[in-house]
Amino acid sequence: MAKRRRLEAPGAEELADLEAGFAAKPTPDRIGLGAPIAQIAGEIARAADPLDVEKRVSNARDSVDAEAWRLAQIEGRVITEIALDAIDLDHIMRDRMVVEASEIEELKTSIRANGLRLPIEVVAIDGGRYGLISGWRRVTALQQMQAEDAEGQYTIKAFVRPPYEAGALYTAMVEENELRAQITPYERGRIAVMSARLGAFVDTEAAIETIFAAASKAKRSKIRSFALVHEELGDMLQFPTDLSERNGLRLAFALREGFGQKLRTALRGSPRSGPTYEWALLEPIVSAAEAVERLPDDTHVNRGGRPRKQFTRPLGNTEALANGITMEGVYHEDGYSIRLRGRVVDAEMVDLLMDQLRRLLSPLPVNKLTGTKN
Repeated sequence: MAKRRRLEAPGAEELADLEAGFAAKPTPDRIGLGAPIAQIAGEIARAADPLDVEKRVSNARDSVDAEAWRLAQIEGRVITEIALDAIDLDHIMRDRMVVEASEIEELKTSIRANGLRLPIEVVAIDGGRYGLISGWRRVTALQQMQAEDAEGQYTIKAFVRPPYEAGALYTAMVEENELRAQITPYERGRIAVMSARLGAFVDTEAAIETIFAAASKAKRSKIRSFALVHEELGDMLQFPTDLSERNGLRLAFALREGFGQKLRTALRGSPRSGPTYEWALLEPIVSAAEAVERLPDDTHVNRGGRPRKQFTRPLGNTEALANGITMEGVYHEDGYSIRLRGRVVDAEMVDLLMDQLRRLLSPLPVNKLTGTKN
């Protein structure tokens, strides 16, 4: 077995020889490998132009502002210039039924004098176009101005809102008009009915509770009454927006009392002569409904005299028939009904249809000789 050698620390002379040997060897600089990494890093640091404190703060602020800008764009809080021709005014059904020409002319005069101060609200839709949420009068005024200007290609300032659900679109539109252009009681009831029929809400009640959530309980109750007026008489009334709040509520009361057919008969074939004449046709029937004596246990009201809430829901199967008649199935809390609308619908037609239904639904007579059903 080999004898192990004992290791001993080098002496002073041996250390001096080792140092001399290392010094004689070529360094990385001498063999062309470049400076050590520490030396390179130091040279880069010395060559760099260090940012002062103010510049670093400015850069940080710019970064925060850029992020805030991107967030504002996503949330629709940035005003954007968009082409007037890229706006779809009929993206949703408008709540206002009638806009006076004088209103548009006044708005055009204001825009010419002062410019358009308030941006509209839109939502991006397919094909680089925008669906209008609010600002119908402003867009209409600018469209007319553009048509009058042979060389005009107008743009308009707009908030491009993020994609909304259909119900939120109607809410945003109504809220804007409630603040800037007072809509009539009838228009409030109508937009609740129509937004539900178009599928934005499950029913009219849900539409009222959502669109007019900020309104008082009493105001929502009035909107329900005008919604009923639109549902029952909307296809017959020629001047519905001229109904005062009082007369509209009286009309809704008469409808709840079962005077709907009489009201429709009174309106049928009436000449288009004005709102005063139209109300004169309805008022006697409304007064007759109000004069009916109520029994204490009247099933039309609950305790406190409030109308008993009836649950109804259109089945969504509205069908257009001949002569301007529409037919719609309706589900009630106690059954189903078929609702007919149109100027030619009268009591005689209803009786005829009931006779036909009676024949279809009655049991067939049995032939006594053969024992079979005829």
